[in-house]
Amino acid sequence: MIIGPRQVGKTTLILKYLEGIDYKFFDGDDPVTRSSLDTPNTEQIRTLLENKKVVFIDEAQRINSIGLTMKIIVDQFKDVQLWISGSSSFSLFNELNEPLTGRKWEYEMFPISWEELENYKGYLTAERQLEDRLRFGMYPDVINNPGEEIEVLQNLVNSYLYRDILSYAGIKKPDVLDKLVRALALQVGSEVNYNELSQLIGVDRNTVEKYISVLEKGYVIFRLPSYNRNVRNEIKKGRKIYFYDNGIRNMIIGSMNEVNLRTDIGALWENFLISERIKQNKYKLTLAKSYFWRTTQQQEIDYVEEIGTTLSAYEFKWNPKTKAKISKTFTEQYNAEGIIISRDNFRDFVKI
Repeated sequence: MIIGPRQVGKTTLILKYLEGIDYKFFDGDDPVTRSSLDTPNTEQIRTLLENKKVVFIDEAQRINSIGLTMKIIVDQFKDVQLWISGSSSFSLFNELNEPLTGRKWEYEMFPISWEELENYKGYLTAERQLEDRLRFGMYPDVINNPGEEIEVLQNLVNSYLYRDILSYAGIKKPDVLDKLVRALALQVGSEVNYNELSQLIGVDRNTVEKYISVLEKGYVIFRLPSYNRNVRNEIKKGRKIYFYDNGIRNMIIGSMNEVNLRTDIGALWENFLISERIKQNKYKLTLAKSYFWRTTQQQEIDYVEEIGTTLSAYEFKWNPKTKAKISKTFTEQYNAEGIIISRDNFRDFVKI
């Protein structure tokens, strides 16, 4: 199973791997395919598979009861290798965890990572593109179509933000989702208060929490919890919300200005670095846990990472000349290393 947002290359990757192999392909976006794979019996599946030993079901989350169909294939056709791609974790993870426990490999795929960009285009070219990547993000189509980034991002937002999420999650108030995602985009890097969001948008707190969970399962945003163990006055239940991609975030707020004209460069830089670190930790299986830290006295650390018993504290500054320091309260209490990440040394942070 390869799960992740639309248009990050899941289908391309699987098809590349299957080159030269005789396989059966099912497209979950096709209504006929959806009808055929919606709770078929064993004999119907046998006919559909056409004796193929490799089967690829693309956009599987669009097929009703896909978990049961896959369970039949795995249980009854033991010589068949099954490949699955999905653009959200709404139904796939829920439906498959029970029927296929212990019999599946799950992978997550995200927009292009900085490491991939650098490996493909070279260090110097990637470095020259840094400001564009802060503005336009890391989606493959965005990177591959210079000069057309805004049009590509508009299509991405309209397709997976509003079509996929609204249809899969059964959201009945698209205008509320629109207001919420815009409010979150404007608060990147700041602590999010659900009660304030509910008042701002005009819905109850439970609805805000539900919609944020939907956006997270749809690979639009992710949450960082607050780190707290020993220090008095630590924020214990705080959370920050970031976007998996800067370009999506910027398109949502309608701001594509160049970096030197922006007032939100600090938030852009922080979102870029943390999203890149999340990709690396997922891909490299570091088992790292990610947090932020703050006290009621406004002592704060942008990003805290815990691997085993080791803690690291990071502060992010776009301008290397900006004075910055790490809270000694945190580093001394937790015996943590403090590191400042700027434009000059960011590669060490985004390439583990």
